[in-house]
Amino acid sequence: MAKLLFLFITFFITLPLSLSQSTAVDSCNGIFLSYNYTSGYPIPPTLVPADPSDQPYRFESILTILNNGLRELKSWRVYVGFEHGEVLVSASNAVLDDGTLLPANVGNGTVFAGFPERDLKTAVETAGDRSQMGAQVQLVGTQFGVAEPDVPLPSTITLANDGFSCPALTKLGSWMHLCCTEDSTRRSNITIGEDFHPLQNGDVTIMYDVIHSYETNYWTQVTISNHNPLHQLDNWKIVWEWKRDEFIFAMKGAYPSVIDGTDCIFGKQGEHYKEMDFSNALNCERRPTIIDLPPTMANNSDLGMIPFCCRNGTILPPTMDQTKSVSAFQMQVFKMPNEFNRTQLIPPQNWKIMGEVNQDYQCAPPVRVSPSRFPNPTGLSSESTAIASWQVVCNKTESKGATPRCCVSFSAFFNDSVVPCNTCACGCKSSPSNTCSASVPALLLPSEALLVPFENRTRKTTEFAKLHNRPLPKPLPCGDNCGVSINWHLNTDYEDGWTARITLINWDERDIVDWFAALQFDKAVPGIQTMYSFNGSALPGIPANNTIFMQGKPGLNYLLAEKDGKNPKKNPRVPGTQQSVLMFTKKTTPGIKVARGDGFPTKVFFNGEECSLPSILPSNAYRMSVATIFFSFLLAVVALLFLQ
Repeated sequence: MAKLLFLFITFFITLPLSLSQSTAVDSCNGIFLSYNYTSGYPIPPTLVPADPSDQPYRFESILTILNNGLRELKSWRVYVGFEHGEVLVSASNAVLDDGTLLPANVGNGTVFAGFPERDLKTAVETAGDRSQMGAQVQLVGTQFGVAEPDVPLPSTITLANDGFSCPALTKLGSWMHLCCTEDSTRRSNITIGEDFHPLQNGDVTIMYDVIHSYETNYWTQVTISNHNPLHQLDNWKIVWEWKRDEFIFAMKGAYPSVIDGTDCIFGKQGEHYKEMDFSNALNCERRPTIIDLPPTMANNSDLGMIPFCCRNGTILPPTMDQTKSVSAFQMQVFKMPNEFNRTQLIPPQNWKIMGEVNQDYQCAPPVRVSPSRFPNPTGLSSESTAIASWQVVCNKTESKGATPRCCVSFSAFFNDSVVPCNTCACGCKSSPSNTCSASVPALLLPSEALLVPFENRTRKTTEFAKLHNRPLPKPLPCGDNCGVSINWHLNTDYEDGWTARITLINWDERDIVDWFAALQFDKAVPGIQTMYSFNGSALPGIPANNTIFMQGKPGLNYLLAEKDGKNPKKNPRVPGTQQSVLMFTKKTTPGIKVARGDGFPTKVFFNGEECSLPSILPSNAYRMSVATIFFSFLLAVVALLFLQ
């Protein structure tokens, strides 16, 4: 009986509301707007009754916009005055006008823009087809502090397009609505999202600076800065998504990977720019891919002449060269008629940047920041200021199960065996042939085999194993398959200090330009004194005063490719190598045990990639056993003298 009574009451409450909604829609001869709260309930954590104002609630609502006028509404925008600390999680058929991605804090109000359909046609041109005349935005989010029977309605809703007058809205229970009519003298006063955000830090930051603005187009400078001290970007590619049918007409300092204007010719752009020759437009894709130009184009008057441009996609870490840790380009962007206003400037969204080696970066949405300042191009001491600036922050993410491209071997003066790179350190075929094993540990090497290609060192390796009475597995282990290997060799270990030698070995068929390496130790870094053949030093505070950074000296920063031996029919191929000795003191590292592990790196990076390390260290058992025998002999001599 109670359930029946509830349904009866609900019916009579809902019926007038439905009739009222229908009457309100039909009586509007302009742009009809409504906001209807449909459902909600409390979600964890449970803070009631202790702190009811902070209790979170799920809410679901429908924002409706309908064009009942005689003119097509271009690029509709609606302001919703949220006021309950709302966090918007999803919105169908619309995006936030400032480009913020969801979920987003909208508790101070926000502007919605239609997407992917942005224009609302009239009933006249669609025979009353409401699917083309309007849009329904299904909203799901979280609000705070408003519990049933109260309804968390926004303070207001209004049309944010210029040329419309909107009266006071009408509220009825969980529903609110209004009808906006055309008024060519009215300008929208909605200014959501105009506050400047502080600049943020990240592995890579991208500045989108508008430097010239016109009615139909603008010029922007895009600056990519690498802030990660141990990673570089090589052959970078940058991708974004246009949300308002913009297109790239011209560029300097970079280029689209695809030059094609056909999307404009057959799209909305061609409908408006009827006199434009789109064969001169560079790119009309919604998601263009931009690539760097080679250094030969740096002084080209048409495509270059942009500071920090044209570096073949290489952005070095700032620890290596501050001037080469930045890349920049400029482009001319054309807008669509609904955006024709030199102050209507909106950056693209969904940014992505990647490199050939370091590919995994996650980028946040662009945020408005204070206008950037640039040195005056005329050489004067004054600065020029961007018209508007946005910052995109990207951080490197670690890919699970990523395969290294470099590996490390260990050796020491007290052991004649080299601990080689791990079997399949840089990957093996999913099903290796019966000629080698992907699971058997790599065989210890004689030092003379380090610079011999894997396929040519079998004889040396097996003879060395037999010499030391080590068993040989069948089949033998597969190689490391790495393009670069690094040997770390302990040279000496004495009372006040110690020395080590590092050898970089390039097995690839291409030269490696502007190489750099970084080694991390548990205890050794404070003792670094000298690096003889490389430029290098300890990096303070990266990550905890435990990293040594090194690079080639000017003119010696090339790690040459592997090449044929003197007699290719008899001699194996010869890898490119570079080598340096490092000297350490023990005065700043008391208690360091060099031979027992402190003298070996715990992580090694080459050109920003972490290398595979051996699972074992060279054994100093031989040296220890000799020392033990000598000590025992000395005790015996002392005892004999004492007895006499």
